[in-house]
Amino acid sequence: MNLHAIYHRPNQNYAYSYDLETIHVRLRTAKNDIEQVTVRFGDPYHWMAGGGGGNLNAEGAQGWISHEIKMKKEASTDLFDFWFAEVKPEFRRMRYAFILESEEQRILFGEKKIVPLTDDDDLNYPYLNEIGNFFCFPFLNPADIFNAPEWVKSTIWYQIFPERFANGNPALNPDHTVEWGSVDPKHDTFYGGDLEGVIQNLDHLQELGVNGIYFCPIFKSPSTHKYDTTDYFEIDPQFGDKATFRRLVKEAHQRGMKIMLDAVFNHCGWEFPQWQDVLKYGEQSTYKNWFHIRKFPLIENDFDPLTQPGGLNYDAFAFAQNMPKLNTENPEVIDYFLEVGRYWIREFDIDGWRLDVSNEVDHTFWRLFRNAVREVKKDVYILGEVWHDSQPWLNGDQFDAVMNYPLGDAILNYVAQNKTNSSQFVVAINKVLTDYAKNVNEAAFNLLDSHDTQRLLTVCGGNKKKALLAYTLLMTQAGTPCIYYGSEIGLDGGADPLCRKCMIWDKDSQDREMFDYLKQLIHLRKTYKALSSSELEWIQASDTGSYLIFKKQLNDEIIYVILNNNNKSQLINLSSLPEGVYTELLTNTEVNTKGTLPVKPYTAWILKKI
Repeated sequence: MNLHAIYHRPNQNYAYSYDLETIHVRLRTAKNDIEQVTVRFGDPYHWMAGGGGGNLNAEGAQGWISHEIKMKKEASTDLFDFWFAEVKPEFRRMRYAFILESEEQRILFGEKKIVPLTDDDDLNYPYLNEIGNFFCFPFLNPADIFNAPEWVKSTIWYQIFPERFANGNPALNPDHTVEWGSVDPKHDTFYGGDLEGVIQNLDHLQELGVNGIYFCPIFKSPSTHKYDTTDYFEIDPQFGDKATFRRLVKEAHQRGMKIMLDAVFNHCGWEFPQWQDVLKYGEQSTYKNWFHIRKFPLIENDFDPLTQPGGLNYDAFAFAQNMPKLNTENPEVIDYFLEVGRYWIREFDIDGWRLDVSNEVDHTFWRLFRNAVREVKKDVYILGEVWHDSQPWLNGDQFDAVMNYPLGDAILNYVAQNKTNSSQFVVAINKVLTDYAKNVNEAAFNLLDSHDTQRLLTVCGGNKKKALLAYTLLMTQAGTPCIYYGSEIGLDGGADPLCRKCMIWDKDSQDREMFDYLKQLIHLRKTYKALSSSELEWIQASDTGSYLIFKKQLNDEIIYVILNNNNKSQLINLSSLPEGVYTELLTNTEVNTKGTLPVKPYTAWILKKI
């Protein structure tokens, strides 16, 4: 038994409150090393007799009231197996340890030490009752439960880059606006997209089936992208006014669509009034502590590019001179931006915040932000932009989700770019799922492309079937999926700024096959809740055939997904599925699982037993 690989900690994704009565417990072991794991648990104060409450084997304690539950092997990665159990302690607190069994060994794994066990050790064996060596879950406090808004779990998002979605009011066009879609975008190309254009095209979103709109920034800014904010309390005149935005939110809500705004509290724009005050008055500015300034002058012409990139004497986003970093530990800055968060919820009834470069802002600020916006709207959704391991932000006190780029990367590496085989894809997905608690995964923000990446169709080399197969994987995972505007009708584009092309509104120029397929996928996801469940079981993963079969389950609803990630048709053996007749949900045809199933290149089958 590989003892070095055994790992557990009594918090975060290894032990956490799932709901008011359930604790989830997870254990890591070396891959294919352990045959069975049992979690032994009980209330630390619950003894048959004596001991002054019996906590930690107090004197005279006898007969600890304990229970055992066998854990299931939840998932495997390239190096590890993960074991999982749902525990419902009667009094909402517990001490617990793990009994691990292999062909040759049986041990008790506790918080302080590992104890060898024999097959004859019964419940009276001292080490099985020495709860001072047991992990502690002190109490299942409702306030500690990760509580992302329930509505998010059934939301399909649609991301809009406002400058490029639709021009509904040409009278608002900035100077030098070019004809819609007439040239490929550059960073400073304006086409005149605005909020009125969104309102005029809500029917398109409703037909597709999305029920959440995520807007890139709409606040006043000189750029096309608006991530260099000038005024956080004003809508950019290019996009319209507050009355237009209020009407947009109202009409979206009437269609059952949520609205999420994007904001940057890590840095501001060059024209932000407080920064302009620092530029004007230097060390005498009352706002100098709103920023991270090392010394004056702010910019030097004679500098060492290795030690002073750009000659800046202040912190900035990515050394961008026009995006000075804000000091979110300054009480005045805190008050200002907490009010920004409250204002757009209170005055316009928005439903969520997407927070740009959120990983570079201190955790204390985000805890304050969460409390502030939740006071205005209890079920507001808080989404952070974090591209890496995000556990520090997902403990229930800061964000409800982060942008799940690791999931998207796993799908793109497998389907779009053929960088990984089926087994490696399974490992990648399992790692994403086991890195976080289940209730975190259920609210994750899943995406394949965005304003910061190449578009899906471009990553797929223009292969539409690959793109649709990638969407099938996205729509059959736990979390809340997002479609980047235009990807549903075949819009392509390389890295920024080419991923920010104008939306195509001429239906004759749209790929309606892609639209109809995505519309159908969204309908199936809404109809069959098992597709968004966190209960995933891999049935087959063929590296030679490059196909997958996996099972999604929610209560009694079971669905099997079969994907042929191959440029050739294949006869896929269905003997691993329970025998019977199934409905293929995408085509509404009957399938018998005796024998094989002919699956075309880059095609998916979604089966539900009749």
